[in-house]
This record gives sequence, C-alpha cells and structure tokens, in this order.
Amino acid sequence: MNFASDNTAPMAPKILEALSAANAGYALGYGNDDWTRQVEKRFAEIFEREVAVFLVPSGTAANALALAHVSPPWGVVLCHAQSHIMTDECGAVEFFGGGLKLVGLAGEGAKIAPQTLRQALAGYGGHSPHQMIPSAVSITQASEAGTIYRTDEIAGLAEIAHRGSDGRSLALHMDGARFANALVRLNASAADMSWRSGVDILSFGATKGGAMAAEAVIVFDPARAAYLGERRKRAGQLLSKHRFMAAQMLAFLERDYWLELARHANAKADRLARELTAVGIKPLWPVEANLVFAVLPRALDTKLRAAGATYYVRPSDGLDIGAGNVLVRMVTSFATNDDDVSRFADLCKEF
Repeated sequence: MNFASDNTAPMAPKILEALSAANAGYALGYGNDDWTRQVEKRFAEIFEREVAVFLVPSGTAANALALAHVSPPWGVVLCHAQSHIMTDECGAVEFFGGGLKLVGLAGEGAKIAPQTLRQALAGYGGHSPHQMIPSAVSITQASEAGTIYRTDEIAGLAEIAHRGSDGRSLALHMDGARFANALVRLNASAADMSWRSGVDILSFGATKGGAMAAEAVIVFDPARAAYLGERRKRAGQLLSKHRFMAAQMLAFLERDYWLELARHANAKADRLARELTAVGIKPLWPVEANLVFAVLPRALDTKLRAAGATYYVRPSDGLDIGAGNVLVRMVTSFATNDDDVSRFADLCKEF
C-alpha cells in the first residue's frame, strides 16, 4: 500500500532492460551517442516539429535550467504558490537563474486563473530600473493538486504571457514532471498540449513515469535554445556517460510505452478514488492524473500507517478540514496494483 509518490516505484521493466542493453561496449560521451540522436528524433515525431532537446538527470535540474534560460537575473517568474519550483526545489531556480525571483500566485486546485495572472502583471511596470521585470510564467501539468490544464486554458495563459507586461513578452514554461499523466487524461496530442497552445519551453518528465533518472528540457523554437548546452554543462548537469540517460528516455518513448505507463497509473488513481468515495471519503480535488487528495480522521491515519500504508500528510493551510483531521496525498504509479488499492479502501471501510 505504497502511495507515497511515483518516485518510490521501481524502474519500469522495459526501461531497465534498455539500460542493461546499453551497457554493452563503448559509446562516445556527453551526448554524442546514437541513443541521444534517436531520442531527439523521437521527440520531434512526438511533438510534430523540430525541437531542441537537453537531457538532465532530475526534474529540479530541468526546471531550473529552463527558467534560467528564459529569464534574466533581474527577471520575475510567476508561478503557483504551491508549485514544485516554489516549495520543493530548495531555491534551485533562483540559484541557477543568478538571482531571478519566483512570485507565487494563489489559485484553486493549484492552477493559475487568467484573471489572477492579469492582476499580477498589472502590478509591474513604470518603475524602471528599480523594479524587477516579469520574464516568464510557469505552470505545472499535472498540477501539485493532481488537476490538469485543458488546452484552451493553457492557450489563454499563453496569450496573456506573450502579450506581456510593459511591452515585454513573457515566456511560458511548463513543468511536465507528470506530462504523460495529463496527456492521456486529456486524450490530446503532445503538440496540442504544449507548443500549439503557446508553451515555449517544457520540462518533460520520465522519472516519475518509470525511468531511473531521465528528464528533458525541450525548447520548441530551436533558435531560442542557443547556449543552453553550455548552461547545462556549466551547471554540472551534462552527464559524461550520457548514453545511459538517453537509453532510459528512448525506451520510455518507444512504441508509446510512456503513455501505457501513465494510463495504468491514472487508472489506479481512479480506482482508489472510487473505492474511497464508496466508503465516504471523497477526494478533495478532481482526480485528473495519478494523485488523490483526501481528508482523513487522525485515528484512521494512525490505523492505516500501522497496517503498513505509506503516503504523505500535506499542509492544509487555507483549507477547512475540521479539527482532528489530516490532509493526505496518495500517488499511484505504473507499479500500483488493484490488491493494494482494495486493501487500503477496506481498512478505511472497517474504520
């Protein structure tokens, strides 16, 4: 009954096999290998256009390098107040961005509303050179609450960002650590959920989906990616034995394996939500990816943990969850099985 995170799952079998196969013989380092070329080609196919691809070993590295690339040190990146870059990356974006500033915005279900973004941008301008300059907007797909942006919502935010502030256009960045989970839920194309909706730069996640350590920064206008390779190297994020990261990503993408893994994770989240709802525990937010948030009595939380269940208790600031209750986050993965879901629900039912 491990629902702590999709990061706690093992590697997906086909990715582990690909990693072992890549260990045969010699290959050029630093991305000059056949696996990397194939990954670049596969991403171009998936996104239906030429893209610039930079593999990195962690989502934090992908987000930090992407945002540092589209924002100057005097720039402001507008994001949700509960976004991963704001709460769980130890200031990496600010560090790699040379002092750029993250500004967190409120929003139901960890999503930024158009009017909220407009109001935030209205607070800038007319005070140069004393004020920092809005330079990027970052959205998370799927969000930290497990909700997703529809393509028209992404396009709406992109229009506001590109219209900009004080005559300056802002880049739209997407943290896609769970890009696949959102994509299969929307049943959209990768192109439609990214560049066709106005996304300029994407942090594409594979680790939560089943890889060991493989993420990508994807720039949809290759000309805009100039010197991002040097930025990655200077940040210490260019692996010398690059083929092993590329082999993971290639196996993840081949024959739509990444979508198969995401569908499984989402299906188990759906089942968990249904079974909990059946025993009177309704998810706090719509279950749109592979995350389920619910309010549990502390006594039930204690019972579940004693029985071996693993999940995270989350801060409930601003939420009226009632005295004696806790807000918990449960995450499913490609490795989650029906027995664990049913056992967890049965314990709740007994309580």
